[in-house]
Amino acid sequence: MFQVSSDEQLMLVKESARNFAVNYIKPYVMEWDQAQTFPIDVFKKLGEHGFMGIVVPEQYGGSGLSYQEYITILDEISKVCGSIGLSVAAHNSLCTNHILSFANEEQKQRYLPKLASGEWIGAWGLTEPGSGSDAGGMNTTAVVDGDYFVLNGDKTFITHAISGDVAVVMARTGEKGDKKGISAFIIEKGTPAFTAGAKMDKLGMRASETGSLFFDNCRIHKDQLIGEIGDGFVQALKLLDGGRISIAALSLGIARGAYECALKYANEREQFNSKIFDFQAVGFTLADMATKIEASELLIRKAGLLKDQGKKVTREGAMAKLFASETAVEVSNEGVQILGGYGFTKDFPAEKYFRDAKLCTIGEGTSSIQRMVIAREIKKDVE
Repeated sequence: MFQVSSDEQLMLVKESARNFAVNYIKPYVMEWDQAQTFPIDVFKKLGEHGFMGIVVPEQYGGSGLSYQEYITILDEISKVCGSIGLSVAAHNSLCTNHILSFANEEQKQRYLPKLASGEWIGAWGLTEPGSGSDAGGMNTTAVVDGDYFVLNGDKTFITHAISGDVAVVMARTGEKGDKKGISAFIIEKGTPAFTAGAKMDKLGMRASETGSLFFDNCRIHKDQLIGEIGDGFVQALKLLDGGRISIAALSLGIARGAYECALKYANEREQFNSKIFDFQAVGFTLADMATKIEASELLIRKAGLLKDQGKKVTREGAMAKLFASETAVEVSNEGVQILGGYGFTKDFPAEKYFRDAKLCTIGEGTSSIQRMVIAREIKKDVE
């Protein structure tokens, strides 16, 4: 459980993240986007600033910060570049946090310091070509062979699949559909018969590397199992509850960036001898954008507070992720519209916010999955 952050501490973290984004990310955003460059050197520097092990305790080399500060960091970074924000979120919330939350002490001591420092970049493998939202239907198997597990199968849409130094991977150790039939493993890059596929060519989030992982009779020692056999599915669900807060914070940053771009343009662009901000249609649209961004942040902050208090966040995390991600899509779409023809060019960042935002309604559970989770949770109120 974390301590509640003071306003002063949050402001210091906010300033630090903002300065990093302006100095080390902003000058290269479009260069990375167009070339689909995953800037590993920037992630090493993020580690030096404590942004690769944000909630990892200091005893493991992390920053030991709360979810409130984590939200603030993702917000500031994603406002400048959603791709970098996505990779920071995936590294912290998925691979690193899976090890922090469920690994044994020896595994934590071995992996967390390298992940928290940015020396190693983490990946997390759940999704497969034939099982996205239906994680229980995965085909990747892990069969016991003495002191080893033999893995066969593949994972897709994996952030850092190629550049990741270590991956937490879920594989089936039981029957399909059995919640106790999936286990989680830590697998290091370079392990024989463990390979990565080509980088995917994506609509948005192009500087955040995405690819596939392949296992062809890949043998890993039983010491690489996280928890007990059959714990993996439950671990993943618990992890995604908190992970959705990070995607919500990523969405918040993208929405804020798109809004600020549109607001600035509207206050500078003149038509018919007036700033277009003064046209009611534009002013009202910006008012709606600002209101939904504010509402998104309140939902996210509430979920983060509960997470810091060690409370269940299934409902709150899903609500925050659903509302913030759909707000990001709506705000970025309106941002392009306000800029008109310029919004359709790469001379302004509006089009990039528009392309990046859509992933937020898909990753770590689609909007339909969030609604399903929320419906399931609110039904408990009347049972």
